Parts: sequence; structure tokens; C-alpha cells
Amino acid sequence: AFPFSLRFLTPFKFHFLVCICLFCEVEGQNLATDNVSVIEGEMATISCRVKNNDDSVIQLLNPNRQTIYFKDVRPLKDSRFQLVNFSDNELRVSLSNVSLSDEGRYVCQLYTDPPQEAYADITVLVPPGSPIIESREDVVSEGNETELTCTAIGSKPAASIRWMKGEEELTGETTVEETYDRMFTVSSRVRFSVTKEDDGVPVDCIIDHPAVKDLLAQRHLEVLYKPEVKIVVTYPEGLTREGDNLDLTCIAEGKPHPHQINWLRVDEDVPPHAVVTGSDLYIENLNKSYNGTYRCVASNAVGEAYDDYILYVYDAPTTIPTPTTNPVNTQDSRAGEGAPQKIDHAVIGGVVAVVMFAILCALIVLGRYFARHKGTYFTHEAKGADDAADADTAIINAEGGHNNTDEKKEYYI
Repeated sequence: AFPFSLRFLTPFKFHFLVCICLFCEVEGQNLATDNVSVIEGEMATISCRVKNNDDSVIQLLNPNRQTIYFKDVRPLKDSRFQLVNFSDNELRVSLSNVSLSDEGRYVCQLYTDPPQEAYADITVLVPPGSPIIESREDVVSEGNETELTCTAIGSKPAASIRWMKGEEELTGETTVEETYDRMFTVSSRVRFSVTKEDDGVPVDCIIDHPAVKDLLAQRHLEVLYKPEVKIVVTYPEGLTREGDNLDLTCIAEGKPHPHQINWLRVDEDVPPHAVVTGSDLYIENLNKSYNGTYRCVASNAVGEAYDDYILYVYDAPTTIPTPTTNPVNTQDSRAGEGAPQKIDHAVIGGVVAVVMFAILCALIVLGRYFARHKGTYFTHEAKGADDAADADTAIINAEGGHNNTDEKKEYYI
């Protein structure tokens, strides 16, 4: 009821008031729905909801405006649509085995005057097939560049591709191709240089797509690298001295395994009686003429590498040598850096000679001192006796004689 008489309204004002009232009624019922994303082959659910419904009829239409459900009745002959719930406030319908042809805008319609509509867009997601990873070459040598390509076929929307080499993320070049059926094929290519540390490292092509998780392809790198060489002293454990034997072992690892190991002496010939057995070098009865740098060279299909051992032969010990924990012989992996430590016997001999010389000088000085004092004593006793005819006269003529012995006394300390 209006609070005033309609006879006071002009026709224009009357129609305007009716429109306002109808608008209030429609807005008060609040029809709503939601967009739906569904993976191809799975089930989608559409919900038409009404707030404050005044017994108006709810129906659901497909993208072609065909009625799927009118209240709880399904006029459309498609059994994939099933009624989930019907009440005054909701019409909920499920669609099973969704395909790309089901994608589009569905309409929730409320029979009012004028009718209300709300729209639910169904998006069908198509996961890509298993990714395919390919390499330009199966085996690559260290220092060279390799190229990998990963392809994800038939997805909707287009997938994205990431690369991982171990724990390191790589950046690839991506291309996207759309096919006639609204599907996408994505390819990504990555290039990088390899080192020997990359041998056996996994490279992952990871696919990111809203319809699938944890989809990847993996390939392990196979890297060829030149040998790594190390010389190990098998005998002796300490210093190498004249008369000792020397036994060296060359350890070489590479991919492929080294096919050749050679021993040589840098700038000189190997001693004639040295024995080389495989990776071992044996020299017996060492002497100083064997001093020098001994090198082990290993090679494979990729290249060659070497390690050096510097031999320094010490004098044979004359006494029991003091055990040493730090061998003087040194090894160098390339240039033979570092020289053996040499004990300077000349310095020790010089110190001993200086000490002996000092002792001798001290003895000479003391001898002269004692000799001087002793001579003065005898001269004093014989003073005035040089002119005496005999011993008795010399004693009488001596200065002071025996009569003065009490007044003048001499002490010799």
C-alpha cells in the first residue's frame, strides 16, 4: 500500500514508481553462481543460489541457451547432467566426464519480472602428456657445450617449463605453438658447458601446469674427462738415503679409464736399472746421481695429465737417525715446485771448531799468566846471588838474607 493516494500521481510518476519497486524486489533475491575450472574427464558442479527467494522458479541453461534443468526436471537428454540438490534457494547440478566441448558460459536464471541471470564459466583444463627430453649428443667431453630440449605436447592452457641441473636452476629458451583444437605444444631448449664434476649429474625438465603436479623428465649427463694423476710413495716412509730402495705408485683415474701410463725423468734419462711395472716405478740402491724429478704421465681419449715426484737422496746415516714424521722428499702435481730440506753439516762443524778454538786460546792465556808469576818469585829469591862464588855466599848475599824473613814475606796464591 502506498502512503498516499494514487490519484495525485501523473502517469509518468506512476510508471517510474512501479519500476523502482520492481527493481527493489529483484535485487532483494540476489541470484549468484561461481566459475568452475575442471580437468578434462573429471566432474564439474554448477550451483545456482538465491537469497530471499519468493518461490520464483530457478533453471539452468547451457552455453547454447538450452534448458538443462527447470526446477528439478531435466529437459535436456544428456545423462551426464545429474541433479545434486534442489530447494527454494539452490539448484545444484553435476556434469561428469567433462570434455573440451563442454567449455563455455552456463546461465543460472531466476523467473522474476524481469528475469534475473547469473553466469558460470566452465574452463576445461587439459594436462600435457609426459614430457620428452632429448640431447644433442649422448656423451660430451669436459669443456664442451651440450644442448638439451624438452617438449610438452597437448596441454590447455600452455604449460611452462623449468630446468634444474642438480641443485642449480638453468634458463632455457621457450617456444609455444597453438594447434587447431585450442591445445598447446611447448618446447624449451637449454645450453651449457660441462665439467668433469657434471658427470652423472641429473638434469630435470619440470612441467608446471594447473592440471598436473610433479611432472618431469630426467636425464643424467655423461661427461668424458682426462685423467687425474697422483704419485704415492710406497717405500720408504721417511727420508730417501743412499743405499735405500724407492718404490713409487702412479694412481690415474679418468673417463674413459687411462689406456697408457708412462714414467720418465724430467730433462734426464731414467736410471738404467730402474724397473717399471705397470703404474709402479722401482729403483734399488739409491745414490745421489739419481736426484731429479720423476714424472708419471697418463692419457686417454680426452687428453693427458701428469704428476711429479722430486727425489733427493741423503747421505747414509752414520748413527741411528732420529725418527722423522715429515719426509723431506716432496711431490708436485705439475711443475715440481718446492726443494728438499738439506741439513748443513758444515754449520755444525764450524760451531764445534769455534768452541775448540776459544778453549785453546783460554788455555794459552792462563799458561802465560802462571808462567809470569812463577818467574818473578825465583828472581826475587836469587836477587844478589849472581856474583856469589858459591851457594853459601849466594844465600848470605841474597837481599835481606834469612835475617829479614820476618819483615818481608811473599805469598804465592
